[in-house]
Amino acid sequence: MKTGRRHQRGAALLLAMLVVTLVATLASAALWQQWRAAEVENAERQRGQASWILTGALDWARLILREDARGNQNSGNADHLGEPWAMPLEEARLSSFLAADRANNVDDVLQAFLSGEVIDLQSRLNFLNLVRVTARGAESRVEVSPPDLRAFHRLYELLDLPRAELDAAVERLVATTEQGANDPRPSPTALMPAKLAQLAWLGIGPASLAALEPHVTVLRERTSLNLNTASPQALSASVPGLDLAQAQRLVTERERDPFKQLTDAARVVPAVADQLSDQLHGTRSSFFEVRGRLRLDDTVIEERSLVTRNGLDVRVLWRERIAGR
Repeated sequence: MKTGRRHQRGAALLLAMLVVTLVATLASAALWQQWRAAEVENAERQRGQASWILTGALDWARLILREDARGNQNSGNADHLGEPWAMPLEEARLSSFLAADRANNVDDVLQAFLSGEVIDLQSRLNFLNLVRVTARGAESRVEVSPPDLRAFHRLYELLDLPRAELDAAVERLVATTEQGANDPRPSPTALMPAKLAQLAWLGIGPASLAALEPHVTVLRERTSLNLNTASPQALSASVPGLDLAQAQRLVTERERDPFKQLTDAARVVPAVADQLSDQLHGTRSSFFEVRGRLRLDDTVIEERSLVTRNGLDVRVLWRERIAGR
């Protein structure tokens, strides 16, 4: 009988331990679920705040570009790197502006830091300038633009990139354009790129894309190269006979006095004056990339947007988030 009682006490103790373990497990699970729900809510709140802040930054950049266009219309000035839109915004603390009233302590407010810049995309050679469509519909004709192809050949040479890669990419671009212009059936060719990274669809390798990024862009409309904002490499590639030393001289002169017309640049390097063309070169820009970076507590969010400016009308063509952690 004593042995049976000891067994009963042991079974009761074991059952009590199991109950305690089960209660502790359920309590831990409930606590974890509560913590997880709080973290998800906090992350969603941060994403919402970041989206509104970056949207406000984009609208502010559009306002600056519109006011710059208004000033250019009144003064006849060109677009250059000394204008307000070209000045990058270094990381600035926004938390001090988030307090609801004077009684709030800034240290208790969510810490937010914003930085960004506006890039003139017409400071770069447009890859889609390489092809021209002379008509529409059944009579459309797609051909390579010889002056633009020569410019890209020179750029590839300056950057020490494989020319065969460029020629193969141009062939694919022509095939894609022809397929899109003449054949409604699904295309076996690569899609038409809309961003620089998508040139990989045409066979441009990662190393080449990294080297080309400061000098090349992808825009669906034909664009000219802005002599006031282009890099020396882009200038040398775009203007036949212009070496890097002469291109650097143009850069130095435009920093002192931005070019209002092509004739201003021609006076700096008279030897290539006849190579400057209104079809290929200019001193004003219509396409810009707006980049914004927001650091919100431990979260970093970056966005970039393609903005087009037609007179005082500044529109966003696309917007994407490029990084976040």
